[in-house]
Amino acid sequence: MKKPEILFCIVLLITIPFLSGAQSSGKWKLVWSDEFNYEGLPDSTRWDYDTGGHGWGNNELQFYTESDTVSAKVTKGKLIITARKRSYEDSHFTSARLVTKGKGDWLYGKIEVKARLPRGKGMWPAIWMLPTDWKYGGWPDSGEIDIMENVGFNPDTIFNSVHTKAFNHTIGTQKTTGKAIQDVQGKFHTYSIEWFKDRIDFFIDGKKTFTFTNSGKGVEEWPFDQRFHLLLNIAVGGNWGGQQGVDEAAFPASMEVDYVRVYQ
Repeated sequence: MKKPEILFCIVLLITIPFLSGAQSSGKWKLVWSDEFNYEGLPDSTRWDYDTGGHGWGNNELQFYTESDTVSAKVTKGKLIITARKRSYEDSHFTSARLVTKGKGDWLYGKIEVKARLPRGKGMWPAIWMLPTDWKYGGWPDSGEIDIMENVGFNPDTIFNSVHTKAFNHTIGTQKTTGKAIQDVQGKFHTYSIEWFKDRIDFFIDGKKTFTFTNSGKGVEEWPFDQRFHLLLNIAVGGNWGGQQGVDEAAFPASMEVDYVRVYQ
């Protein structure tokens, strides 16, 4: 082999991996985001509220308020969701549950949220997704995707889960994993999913922690072929969050969100 041919092969071997990496890193296109670079209430073109204090199916103790900066506000580049001990309607605690329904609904894609979690027994923060159209029926038939859940009595563990008609906690078949992550209350971490037709991959700080695979056996196992929207909230107490009680000295307790980004 002549020297020019040798040089061409060397250049080719170096270039192909570089190009391959560039293509891989550029496969996602940003389609929706909130960087929270404003002040006041959450942007009403992006966020709405679930409201009420009826227990939310889990015997939760909080009342979710609406358009209330005591419970949810944007300041200094962060969204702050705060659970407080205060009487409101028939509840003794308030919080906020922000939703993108009707303002951000997606089928497949990458959803990434950078957040710092609240501290205290009885806190139950979540970053999660519910179906927009409920095509296959009420919960859990149409599915639920829990990008991040944490409970205050187990503060250093992050849970990733899905719920379907076949796989859910009410019948002890939920698909979930718990990952030990240091200092989720003191530091910001990124929580994300990459959702495809054949699987949902879960990540914490860019490291894959869990995969739920489409078995191909139908909607009882895989209802994730419909639009979903994003929810951000702190619940107080409840069947899981309140298993070891609620520390009233922990209030107020906040989840801070640095950004929300959705790619397809």
